Amino acid sequence: MTPPSTEWTSQLDAEFSAGDEAALAVAYRRLSPLVFTVALRSMDDRAVAADITQDVFVRAWRFRDSFDPRFGTVPAWILGISRNVILDNLAARSRQNQVVARSGAVVEPEGPRGHAREVDAVTDRVVLDSELDLLGEPQRSILRLAFYEDLTHQQIAQRLELPLGTVKSHIRRSLAHLRSRLGEWNATP
Repeated sequence: MTPPSTEWTSQLDAEFSAGDEAALAVAYRRLSPLVFTVALRSMDDRAVAADITQDVFVRAWRFRDSFDPRFGTVPAWILGISRNVILDNLAARSRQNQVVARSGAVVEPEGPRGHAREVDAVTDRVVLDSELDLLGEPQRSILRLAFYEDLTHQQIAQRLELPLGTVKSHIRRSLAHLRSRLGEWNATP
């Protein structure tokens, strides 16, 4: 994964504030590795850090109306949201530990989460689009046709004028790659 770019413009601030999904995608690509790293160092749990990262961007998108470009930048605002979400999680963990200590119960360490948190459709699209952008051609076009236009392998082969076996191979390898990349966000220590 490449490090996030530090270049951010006031134009991106304005676009984000106006509800432009492309600006959210840029913010996610550039800032999610940093948010995840800070959350992981604070919580020492990959699954919780992934949840925090997701929560930060969902909150940023939901409450983008409260962002004012005159008083700061989106990266600084998102890092502020990150700080608040991490502190909320640490406080919840502390409260849970106090309740357990008062009860005298012995608690086994938490296992992997049984279910993923619900995420806004916009956030899902941003994550998927970001990962698809990392694929080369023709894999990116093939998966976009499969995901967004719901075309069969045969239809994709016809549209792109590629052999059917080539399309199937690209889909299989690309899905394995995406599963690996997206699995990093849900990995447990």
